[in-house]
Amino acid sequence: MTSLDKPTTPEGPVGDDQKAVTQAALFDAFGGIRGTVETMLPGLLFVMIYTINKDVKSSAIAAGAVAVLLVIVRLLRKDTVKHAFSGVFGVGVGVAFALFTGDAKGFYLPGMIYGAGLGVAFTVSALLGFPLLGVVLGPVFKENLSWRTRNPGRKKAYTKASLAWGLIFLAKYAILFPLYWWGDATQLGWVLIALKLPPMVLAVYFTWLFLAKAPPPIDVIAEYEAEEAAEKAAKAARERGV
Repeated sequence: MTSLDKPTTPEGPVGDDQKAVTQAALFDAFGGIRGTVETMLPGLLFVMIYTINKDVKSSAIAAGAVAVLLVIVRLLRKDTVKHAFSGVFGVGVGVAFALFTGDAKGFYLPGMIYGAGLGVAFTVSALLGFPLLGVVLGPVFKENLSWRTRNPGRKKAYTKASLAWGLIFLAKYAILFPLYWWGDATQLGWVLIALKLPPMVLAVYFTWLFLAKAPPPIDVIAEYEAEEAAEKAAKAARERGV
């Protein structure tokens, strides 16, 4: 079967094309390889320096400095900065906690609370039938919230994906919080770095798996533009007396 012979729907492509579109959208939404590296680098630098010298202040300052530097590089290259800014904000809060408490564990605590909160939010939203992932990814796929009432197959996929994110995040922090309470800062830091990427990759994989098999998104932006063009054409016809 050629690409021209593949089945389609009025809403968009299906089959391999739909999988490719979903993969590209997810890659962009979550920052891709560069965004992942920028997210991990400050925390990795913090735990490396702290492992060597056990100095909270120098470790925190170094992590904060590299986070700011990553934003500056993106600004100079005129790249998108949404992922870099979110990263520098999170690192900034962690640096503030670490310096204020004088405890290296303070660097990780804000991010851990945020991540656990996300796990709860994803899980509860899925159980309530208003999956958070659909709210986040709807604009990426140009469907906004149309999946809620017009595309039940995608709502089901978003619900499954949100539940997967929630359970994966909750499992991750079920491991990390006991280490925060009873382990030392070095152990916590290295385990946190080790658990930074695999759960995210697993969650994104499940998201791709569910959405790739779901009906294509309804492009509400294209619909709106088509309606607007039709209204302009009708108005022009009336003015010409047609």
